[in-house]
Amino acid sequence: MGKVATGLSMSLDGFVAGLNDGPGLPLGEGGERLFAWYSGGDTEYRLAGTEMVFMVSPQSAELLREAHSKMGAFVTGRRTFEIANGWGGSPPLGVPTFVVTHTVPQERVYEGSPFAFVTDGVESAVEQAKAVADDKDVAVGAASIAQQCITTGLLDEIHVDLVPVLLGGGVRLFDHLGTGPIELQHTRVVEAPGVIHLTFCVVR
Repeated sequence: MGKVATGLSMSLDGFVAGLNDGPGLPLGEGGERLFAWYSGGDTEYRLAGTEMVFMVSPQSAELLREAHSKMGAFVTGRRTFEIANGWGGSPPLGVPTFVVTHTVPQERVYEGSPFAFVTDGVESAVEQAKAVADDKDVAVGAASIAQQCITTGLLDEIHVDLVPVLLGGGVRLFDHLGTGPIELQHTRVVEAPGVIHLTFCVVR
């Protein structure tokens, strides 16, 4: 059985997007700084299932290759889906993608689509994603979906690509988690130019 894992680039003060993020400014004000490490290296990395090519450090390329090879399905939120304009019909990991939403956008529904729209909550979306992923991992994208997975006990692993910048405002990754500590176990650190890759497992 694979893991349910989230992985996002984050500023030192905890933001995964800057202020005023939206379709016209997907990463918010200053948010592009969180992804500078994707173009700051000399090693080519092609994102599976897409035409996107990044130039990262060898350390980051190895970590991305390992993480992405384990992913069998992707769960995200409707807002992220719309901000990304549905990734042009090609989800970022090239795997079946489950979008948590209140209503199904019928214009986005077509035969052979890699997207499934789930209207009965994040738990259902993760369950469906696990069934498709089989023994591979389920990737959880979007801060709000990651937060719901943490509070409902669905998340197994947290990957943070920590970027040395203070955004000062925007979308926080660890927000709306209620009260009481959530124990994590630190399992890996990969230092690379412009970013530190951190991995934690959620202790239950």
